[in-house]
Amino acid sequence: MVEKDKEQQFMEAYDSYSDAIFRYCYYRVFDREKAKDFVQETYCRAWKYIAGGKVIDDVRPFLYKIARNLIIDESRKRKNFSLDLAMEKGFAPKIDTRKKNEDYLAGKELVIIVKSLDEKYRDVILMKYIEDLSTNEIASILGETENNVYVRLSRGFDQVRDIVKKQELSISAPAHGSGSPVRDA
Repeated sequence: MVEKDKEQQFMEAYDSYSDAIFRYCYYRVFDREKAKDFVQETYCRAWKYIAGGKVIDDVRPFLYKIARNLIIDESRKRKNFSLDLAMEKGFAPKIDTRKKNEDYLAGKELVIIVKSLDEKYRDVILMKYIEDLSTNEIASILGETENNVYVRLSRGFDQVRDIVKKQELSISAPAHGSGSPVRDA
């Protein structure tokens, strides 16, 4: 591949996917600066790969795979990261303030639900429904079969349903001390 073609492929990949890669990273780490760092490192590694004379058949899943691996490597290095602590410090997805209050609350509930999912289910749900990746692309990123991706999506939705049911039960359950007193018979 000619050097100009390599540069062109790289620039097109950056223009097309950098925002989506950032969003994916952000929803994995809930830290804007770290997400930016992951995007930068993702594209640095992609450039090294292209400049090394290697050919990328499908750029989009290739970039997601790099970003995912960087996040996994980072999480292995730092086991002391707490999502609860991050939320206390104010790291939450930015919600459009022009939206209605119901939309804001629904967004916060969605973040809580997504954070509650097992990581293997969270990944496929974010990739499929936030990043709009195909099942084939997700399988390529994860190094799994499409069938495994379908199973993870299904099990992830089962977890979402369970989480929502638990939230509904905790909201509708009467608090201790409320209701009618029990009479001795």
